[in-house]
Amino acid sequence: MSYEDSLAAQHNEGKPSRAEAEEAVRTLLRWAGDNPIREGLMETPSRVVRAYEEYFSGYKIDPSDYLARTFEEVGGYDEIVLLRDIRFESHCEHHLSPIVGKVHVAYLPANRVVGISKLARVVDIFAKRLQIQEKMTIEIAQAIQEVLIPQGVAVLIEATHHCMSTRGVHKQGMAMLTSHMTGIFKTEPALRREVLSMIQMQDNMLL
Repeated sequence: MSYEDSLAAQHNEGKPSRAEAEEAVRTLLRWAGDNPIREGLMETPSRVVRAYEEYFSGYKIDPSDYLARTFEEVGGYDEIVLLRDIRFESHCEHHLSPIVGKVHVAYLPANRVVGISKLARVVDIFAKRLQIQEKMTIEIAQAIQEVLIPQGVAVLIEATHHCMSTRGVHKQGMAMLTSHMTGIFKTEPALRREVLSMIQMQDNMLL
């Protein structure tokens, strides 16, 4: 059993039913001070559960399935492959508040490349789980490194966190930047600078 399959099995063990999930939403509505059986809220539990199925659909998918189909006929291409500005929406595991931003994914191929849509899909898989940005950055990079086995992977994420902008400190307009490098991007400063330049970020922001 793969690591992802093991996680899925643990996740599904003792999983509440849809009816139990909807009742939990009703409980929260009552706790918040409203009446879950009034007209405007009667369908809310069902809607929330359906929304959660979409928000957290990444738990049901193994990212390696999308990265497994690669192409070896690359005509001798041996430079950086970069997919920039992949928009994502996730949720903070501490407050269930939205995290919205963009991911930049780069890798230096060894013998094979993958379709660019698969890179975007891997971002979506990890985004559609409860997350912290730091962990998500590493997860994306490790998934690509483990399946493609390139010379190196670089993942950079820039995102806003609603747990800071809509509650707590209520600070607007701030973005959090995280990065994770593997292989040659970690060991070769020149290549690190090159990929950061390609993303049009200043070197000193993430060095």
